[in-house]
Amino acid sequence: MKLATENTEATEKYKNYLESSLTEKIIQSAIEVHKVLGVGFLENVYESALLKELSQKNLKYESQKLIEIFYKGEKVGEHRIDLIVEGKVIVELKSVKSFEDIHRAQLISYLNATKIRLGLLINFGKSKIDVDRIII
Repeated sequence: MKLATENTEATEKYKNYLESSLTEKIIQSAIEVHKVLGVGFLENVYESALLKELSQKNLKYESQKLIEIFYKGEKVGEHRIDLIVEGKVIVELKSVKSFEDIHRAQLISYLNATKIRLGLLINFGKSKIDVDRIII
């Protein structure tokens, strides 16, 4: 899904998706952050601003959550997830020219490791934000 601006037609189109109400609030928050800050900051700046927006919408989140990675029952590593919102959506933030396959693979690995089914990949690095919705 690519959603560059708040658009009622796009909102209607995606309202039947998994956790559509929640993801709409997250995307609206990201759009507001991008509108205020614009392009050119590092991901942690956008994350800090997005946390303020999510708090204003009374959404619960975990920021920079450390997860353990297991292989055949043994811990083999750790990853840090940008955001988990309401325990239902993983949000991975980028500030890049465009998404690459590795960005999607990273989000998919987080979804698999946490057993959360839905993730949003949000890119603040363009004149309009890009959002990819990934469901496993």
